[in-house]
Amino acid sequence: MAKKNRSAPAKGLRGSKAGLALSLGSSALAVVRASKQVRRARGSHDKLNTADAVAGMLPLITSAALILRQLRGRRRENPEPA
Repeated sequence: MAKKNRSAPAKGLRGSKAGLALSLGSSALAVVRASKQVRRARGSHDKLNTADAVAGMLPLITSAALILRQLRGRRRENPEPA
């Protein structure tokens, strides 16, 4: 039995402007969620838990920055008519 590729429909969205915007939105939500986790950890004065929350936030910020760079690059390649 052949295995279905469940990510096939998403491949069309991956390179599109809408797909990048959707990725940016989900990354932004993840950063907000992680920042709440950092605030809770700082409130409990647990240094190890705070360090874990901050370390978990770094890849999210990096991915959001990479998506923004892709969106800006697309805008420079295809300027919208005024």
